[in-house]
Amino acid sequence: MKPTLLALVGVLAACGNMAHESSSNPSPQPSQNAMQLGNFSVSLSVQDLAESRAFYEKLGFTPVGGQPEHNWLILQNGTTTIGLFQGMFEGNLLTFNPGWDHRKEHLDEFTDVRELQRRLEAQGVQLHSRADESTTGPASFTLSDPDGNVILVDQHR
Repeated sequence: MKPTLLALVGVLAACGNMAHESSSNPSPQPSQNAMQLGNFSVSLSVQDLAESRAFYEKLGFTPVGGQPEHNWLILQNGTTTIGLFQGMFEGNLLTFNPGWDHRKEHLDEFTDVRELQRRLEAQGVQLHSRADESTTGPASFTLSDPDGNVILVDQHR
């Protein structure tokens, strides 16, 4: 074998061992300084709510919330959550909900959206919209990643 091929075989073998080891270990716990963003979902801007609902139901999603009469619906398949929103915003959003787990159940402890906003701004992250710092409870802010993907941090409690 050529040296480069032999090195590649060694790297692949090491990766296989790492994958095996990591599959038997529990998921890593976030550090105390990690952003606690809550539930994650993808919010999809759809043209026809009923048509989109029918499509995602074929993929095994079931409705768990929303108000179809107001053009929005939340669907889940296991721990995967998507929101369907007709005529409410342009483009799709990555959405985080501080204070909720994937079942939309309240977390005993969570980081308030205003604190998350302060931490991001302290790191130089530019926000598109901001939560009102003078309020408490439900609020949201938006930002974009380096590729232009819009992120909504939307606290409902």
